[in-house]
Amino acid sequence: MNCKQSLYLLALSCITLLAACSDDSKPKTALPAAPAKPVLTPPLRFHKLVEVSPGQDYDVVSWGRGAKAAGAFAILHSDSAAVKFTTTTGDLDGDIVDAYNSDMDLDGNPEILIQAKGRDTINYTNIYAFEFSGTNAHKLDFPKLTKSQKAGYRGDDNFYIKEGKLIREFPIYDGNTKAAKPTGAKRQFEYGLRNNEFTIKQLSKDSTDKKSAAAASTQPAKSDNSTKKEESSSKKETTSKKSKRHTEETSHKNKKKRRHRSEE
Repeated sequence: MNCKQSLYLLALSCITLLAACSDDSKPKTALPAAPAKPVLTPPLRFHKLVEVSPGQDYDVVSWGRGAKAAGAFAILHSDSAAVKFTTTTGDLDGDIVDAYNSDMDLDGNPEILIQAKGRDTINYTNIYAFEFSGTNAHKLDFPKLTKSQKAGYRGDDNFYIKEGKLIREFPIYDGNTKAAKPTGAKRQFEYGLRNNEFTIKQLSKDSTDKKSAAAASTQPAKSDNSTKKEESSSKKETTSKKSKRHTEETSHKNKKKRRHRSEE
């Protein structure tokens, strides 16, 4: 190995060593932390931004100091394109769980649905619904469950939007008292909108219907032999009745003949 090659290898080793030292000396940059969820300061309790379309935003908020079981809600509509801002408010029973956006009647006007959960003897749910057309908000009355729909209801509703419809499901209990136990079955409803009124359709059968069907299917069917035996027994009973009647009639006739002879 000549002198030039030795000097070249020595220079290359020094450059590599300096590069390694410079990398170690550089401070490692930390990855940016995920933005923390904004903390709501009292009296605010809930906030959710519902983006219906570009420039059409609905901020759903609730607030109230003191009792947690009551408060108020507001829907803040921001129309950025038209530079119009409107507010829709109302009294609130319970705490807001979630807010949804839908267009159940497909008329192009969005519906904002607010789900609030309250509690007395059960974990019941309230729905506050509004349909927005421009700057106008029309309140929609959410229907209450009928007696048959409410059978075995103890709250714990689950709501979600599916194919533009509002779906509601809840567990079914074997009664409506505190001692009631879950049956393992669920009842499911689909809500729609027609002429600014809610429609409701049950998607699942009641557990009571299932029990009745199961009981009917478990009843043993009568065999041909048992049917024939019943028919034979019925025939024998009819023959026996006829024979008894004939004997009674003959005895009555004989008595009449004897009485007639004695009178002669």
